[in-house]
Amino acid sequence: MGYVGTFRELVGLGRFELGGKGYGLVEMSAIGLPVPPGIIIKTDACKEYYKNGGKIPQGLFEEVIQKLRAVEVEVGRKFGDPKNPLLLSVRSGAPYSMPGMMDTILNLGLNDQTVKGLAEMSSDERFAYDSYRRLIQMFGKVAMGVEGGKFEAIFERYKEKLGVKHDIDIPVEALKQIVEEFKALIKKEKGVDFPQDPATQLKMAIESVFKSWNNPRAIEYRKYYRIPDDLGTAVNIQMMVFGNIGEKSGSGVGFTRNPATGEKKLYGEYLAKSQGEDVVAGIRTPQPIETLDPDIRRQLEEVAEKLEKHFRDMQDFEFTVENGKLYMLQTRNGKRTAQAAIKIAVDMVDEGLIKPEEAIQRIDPLELNQLLHRRLDPKAKVNPIAKGLNASPGAASGKVVFDTEEAAELGAKGEKVILVRPETTPEDIKGLIAAQGVLTSRGGMTSHAAVVARGMGKPAVVGCESIKIYMEDEYFKTSEGVVVRKGDVITIDGGSGLVILGEVPTVEPELTAEFKRLLAMADSMRRLGVRANADTPEAAAKAREFGAEGIGLCRTERMFNAPNRLPIVREMIMAEDEEGRRKALDKLLPFQLEDFKEIFRVMKGLPVTVRLLDLPLHEFLPPAEQLLREMMERGNASSAEEMQERTRILRKVQQLQEHNPMLGHRGCRLAIRYPEIYEMQTRAIMTAAISVLEEEGETAEIQIMLPLVSEANELIFLRRVIENTAEAVFQKLGRRIKYKIGTMIETPRAALTASEIARHADFFSFGTNDLTQTTFGFSRDDAEAKFMANYLENKILQANPFETLDTKGVGRLVRTATVEGREANPRLEVGICGEHGGDPASIKFFHEAGLNYVSCSPYRIPIARLAAAQAAIAKLEKAPITI
Repeated sequence: MGYVGTFRELVGLGRFELGGKGYGLVEMSAIGLPVPPGIIIKTDACKEYYKNGGKIPQGLFEEVIQKLRAVEVEVGRKFGDPKNPLLLSVRSGAPYSMPGMMDTILNLGLNDQTVKGLAEMSSDERFAYDSYRRLIQMFGKVAMGVEGGKFEAIFERYKEKLGVKHDIDIPVEALKQIVEEFKALIKKEKGVDFPQDPATQLKMAIESVFKSWNNPRAIEYRKYYRIPDDLGTAVNIQMMVFGNIGEKSGSGVGFTRNPATGEKKLYGEYLAKSQGEDVVAGIRTPQPIETLDPDIRRQLEEVAEKLEKHFRDMQDFEFTVENGKLYMLQTRNGKRTAQAAIKIAVDMVDEGLIKPEEAIQRIDPLELNQLLHRRLDPKAKVNPIAKGLNASPGAASGKVVFDTEEAAELGAKGEKVILVRPETTPEDIKGLIAAQGVLTSRGGMTSHAAVVARGMGKPAVVGCESIKIYMEDEYFKTSEGVVVRKGDVITIDGGSGLVILGEVPTVEPELTAEFKRLLAMADSMRRLGVRANADTPEAAAKAREFGAEGIGLCRTERMFNAPNRLPIVREMIMAEDEEGRRKALDKLLPFQLEDFKEIFRVMKGLPVTVRLLDLPLHEFLPPAEQLLREMMERGNASSAEEMQERTRILRKVQQLQEHNPMLGHRGCRLAIRYPEIYEMQTRAIMTAAISVLEEEGETAEIQIMLPLVSEANELIFLRRVIENTAEAVFQKLGRRIKYKIGTMIETPRAALTASEIARHADFFSFGTNDLTQTTFGFSRDDAEAKFMANYLENKILQANPFETLDTKGVGRLVRTATVEGREANPRLEVGICGEHGGDPASIKFFHEAGLNYVSCSPYRIPIARLAAAQAAIAKLEKAPITI
């Protein structure tokens, strides 16, 4: 088979050959749904186009014309025939859904002659010229590169002149004039005429679809969703059916279930006397699907049931009704909120459509972030200024911005913005990515803004017709006369559709019953344990609520930085001898004791891994530049004692300064020089654990972790310090508890000498943040600020190694240390507590490497639980079958 086939010929091929849209058309046709006939140019042709430096593969167009003959015979019309013309839609179709990112041309084949034939065939001259002006407008923009706004300006001028609000109210004579003005615009802008030859139109349309694979918005979309750049797009060429032909015609978009909630009920919108692009573009606000003719709605319900049985997933479909007859134009797995995805997956298990393992694999772990979106505080008094359609859940506040580029710029600087537009188009993708949420005055629940926001998990309020947007002057006005200008802060609630002036307090989300069931399914399938990185009782409680099985990293330096402790820490640093340091540490002991008691109380019965002080001491002192500036500014206003004290601190800061603090006097190195620091922390940990045990009858399982060990003798030395201190506490309190001592593995030398270190450790925990820095020789802050974006753009690295583990380099060290550590100490427990512990791709690697657990921030716990289950299922599927 060549590059092109009819729907019947292509049955059995998959999405990567046919693209998602083509695959859906072929499958719908095969199960007997009413699909207009057509042909598909496979994705291989697009790949060849780029391989040839942007040249159409040899013989492709001849193959297209040959395959079109079968369509002509089937429908009894001929492409280019002036009296009985076959008109075509030419659409893109990537293997992964990329709604609106690539190009479509409808009504292809119309020209000054065939438009008359169409008028005669349909007995509706207005419909024929409406279709013709649509073709010229689309073709001129997509295939010829004329700025789309220039067509819109002509069109709006005619609407204003005629005093009409909607496109459908423009009479035929005006449409004929618009057609001529559109053609004149193309001639003026491009120096050539709009092509009257249907074959030339088709050639140019096919190439336009190929080119759209690499347009800026498509590239931006693939980058955001991590879709490979080399997949290419198919081209779907299909007989046109017309939703704009009469009163009993129209176009719509439907979902077999509610994409926002997951409710099993036909959901969608319909726009009478329209073509499909009108619905998703938000040009007019459509009506709910419930308003459709009852017979068509019944047919759609039957179609929805067939689609779900066949594809075994919720479907997003496009349809057209032409003079009362239903046609299906597209189906794909529907984009949905995380809440809907979970409900649909769990419900489909209950309905017997899919197995629990498949339900687990269908959910993108990162999309669970959507369920952790904050919502408006029910106690907050809000005065909405407008209400639109609640298109994508969650609440967001930010400064109003009307320009997409400005939204992207402000978002890159960390500013929170709400993108406000009449409607969004695929060109707005950068602004949508950067914004906290989106508000539009037009469009429906299936408009571009709604679909993209739901896919990204961002709040969206669309079709807010009670606001009028003045784009040039950058403000909007509500029907009540409230004016909101660029830079003003608003809050949008995508759950209710409310728009509120100012910032409104929000509260934590509540997890649904389906969400808890899905995680329970995941827990039954995963092998990896999931713990939390938590330094406060509040964080520990939140982690436990989300299902954490303990704390894998409790950082103690953050406790030192609290305002009521920092002066004591500085007193300890400034001490001239051990006695002075111990006096200061004795003052810190009660604070540390209370810190640990609260955390151990929350985590009783579960392991808590406490990392002893890691930061270099100069981190707790003011920077030298700040001290010098203060001394110069205060000058004579300072007393002699104040100047003397500042001078003493400055001298200590200069003494402690290091050329490379990350590799300097920190972690275990600091404790070997000043063991009294770890002694105090050990006393606090053991005393707190015993105190909770006596008060609650149960305490946490204590694990003490030493940072930055690179040499076994460092661990031997400090293990002795901890054990002696713990024993002294036990003797004093007359009670003892079990505890473990282990180390972080965060340098290549530690990983490579793991067999020696493991003999003296009860556990390893990979600190993959520092291990990545020391393996690459990167400073994370400098790398991400100066060259990481360039590395990713030029594909030097496939992913940021501080977000997704570098499995070839850092991962090899992890595997080596795990294997050799366990060979030396079979009872060795191995975990990871870097940020990679919450990244699904990294979790898959940690499962395969045989680690015992991952540890991540509390809000990533559900993500890690699901990702760990997916990793276990994937490994089982790869396992050889034994008989």
